[in-house]
Amino acid sequence: MTKINASIEVSAKHVHDVKLTADMLPPGTRVYVTDVGVDPVSEITLACKKITDMGYCPVPHIPARRIESEAALEARLSGLVNEAGVNDVLIIAGEADDQMGPYSSSIEVLQTGLIDKLGIQHVGLGGHPEGNAAYAGQDVMSILRDKISFGDNSDAEFRIVTQFGFDGPKFIQWAKDVKAAGIEAPIHLGVAGPAKITTLIKYAALCGVGNSLNFLKKRTSAIAQLATKHSPEEVVGPIEETWRTGDTNIAQLHVFPFGGLQASATWLAERGSYELSAKPKALRSII
Repeated sequence: MTKINASIEVSAKHVHDVKLTADMLPPGTRVYVTDVGVDPVSEITLACKKITDMGYCPVPHIPARRIESEAALEARLSGLVNEAGVNDVLIIAGEADDQMGPYSSSIEVLQTGLIDKLGIQHVGLGGHPEGNAAYAGQDVMSILRDKISFGDNSDAEFRIVTQFGFDGPKFIQWAKDVKAAGIEAPIHLGVAGPAKITTLIKYAALCGVGNSLNFLKKRTSAIAQLATKHSPEEVVGPIEETWRTGDTNIAQLHVFPFGGLQASATWLAERGSYELSAKPKALRSII
């Protein structure tokens, strides 16, 4: 394949408002479902069920800091598995004003053993090419290595999924640093889909990707440029070239459709980039 694959991210509201349709993406495409503390767990589970019914692979976010207890975590995960056919999750620390339960990080969720207990076969873990303020003063690569190492003793396949950014060369260097640190998990790099520059600046500020925000502003300082649409190709091009060499663990893109789901789906179709998830393995019975 000459074009790098891509998955896409949606909110539960996108699904319930029928912004995502069964003919928008190829069957089996990974569709991530965000959790920013707005939607009840029941609505996220229902959205995942609808995504499964469309023939896609739902990947709900599991935000550690928003989980009230281990019982709540098990109830959430078992509901996703048994009611929505989920076999793939993205475990993140999650941005919450206050930690709502016993978990402050994704590694603490992994340590519960619930991923294997419930038979979940694919796990994404957050990567931070621009750093993470929560890890100030800590060895970020060591923390990432510790999280990924859980995959060595798990039935699940682990991967790294990053926040979006606009500095392709910087993301590539980070991927090289990950490999140099002895971390061999596949990397899915976050990129923004087609959108107005002003829209991207708003979301970059909200999501805390300050370095990428500054990078974007420097490249679009003129008012006329701010009014135009951002083409992801400037970011994706260098990433795709590096992916072709096989010199890093970059495996695919993860698209944030800030300019609308249809715009991102059309762009992906036109460039020939789609991510088809691995065929889900049979779910084990809950012990």
